[in-house]
Amino acid sequence: MRKKGISVLRLLGMAVASLCIYSCIAVKGEAAETGRYIAEDVLSPEVETEITERIASMSLHEKVCQMIVCYPSQLAGVKNVTEMNDTMEQMLELLPVGGVILDKTNIKNKAQVAKFISDMQEHSDIELLTMCDEEGGRVARLSGSVGTTRFLPMLSYESAGTPQAYLNAKVIASDMSALGFNMDLAPVADVWSNPENNVIGDRAYSKDFDNASVLIPAAVAGFHDGGVACTLKHFPGHGDTYEDSHEQLPVIWKSLEDLQNGEFKPFVSGINAGADCVMIAHILAPKVDTVPASLSSVFVTGILRQGMGYNGVIITDSLEMKALTDNYSTSEIAVYAVNAGNDILLLPADPAEAAAAIENAVLTGVFPEERIDESVYRILRLKARFRE
Repeated sequence: MRKKGISVLRLLGMAVASLCIYSCIAVKGEAAETGRYIAEDVLSPEVETEITERIASMSLHEKVCQMIVCYPSQLAGVKNVTEMNDTMEQMLELLPVGGVILDKTNIKNKAQVAKFISDMQEHSDIELLTMCDEEGGRVARLSGSVGTTRFLPMLSYESAGTPQAYLNAKVIASDMSALGFNMDLAPVADVWSNPENNVIGDRAYSKDFDNASVLIPAAVAGFHDGGVACTLKHFPGHGDTYEDSHEQLPVIWKSLEDLQNGEFKPFVSGINAGADCVMIAHILAPKVDTVPASLSSVFVTGILRQGMGYNGVIITDSLEMKALTDNYSTSEIAVYAVNAGNDILLLPADPAEAAAAIENAVLTGVFPEERIDESVYRILRLKARFRE
């Protein structure tokens, strides 16, 4: 039966389990050192001051909303929305979310997409992260709808090496930027190491961990040169699972050492190349932690933040997926995700409920407001870097 409210005992249990596992984690010194986040994201003192002052002036509600990315339809109150309506205008004031993600139901043609994004930005007090899934191959929201450059699955280009990985990403990013997008939920840093895994399959850049580790940094550079932020997904690695997290909770039966020697490699190299975001998957790794990675402080804070030294934005995979919703309520998911260390909550089933749950968690002492400030700081810095 799905939980209907936040269970304090459950949250405390997760925290205690995480602390116990923290003490057992021994992220290799070399991996931790080479995984330092070295993106050239230095902002001017003026912009840094602007961000700091902005956060200080924001209410708790405004800050929490910055951590939420939703569909336009969740703001508009109707499905298949392709233009601003009065409800959206009101909701962007009442629930000033940090970003929106467009899918095929929001896309008709290039002019429409560009105007829709421009109008949403105009009605947002703080600029929005505007994103979609544009990987190439079978996951391409734009090329199949508005005629942007069409690509084969990324695995098809493996033999062409880093020049092609760079070029593909740059073209995708340039096409997106021209329409007003500032972020792509790509590249896929998973490695197709399990031939029976069709969830990732040819979306991956390689079937080999070392090859993927070479190709992913080239893609990161391409996305940046094309003008959009990029997202490494799906940490800690979805390529050796059997289940689809849209339908059920996938399990990966590997130890931390196994992951370090395999799945983590493309993520480490992508982080070194300056990846802007890392997406956390709804995957259970029982040999590392007892809760899904997206809700795990072991994975999000212990391994990714502390072990790999990653200081960029961490975003969850879609929180509408059954891997989570079959086991947790919307409020639980939101609070557990923030408590784990995620910065952005992607597509909570009810954005307003998620925001209210996080605010209540702060007010009741589950975590301090400073925890929210940390995430908002990272989000606003990311927005400043890709501001038009």
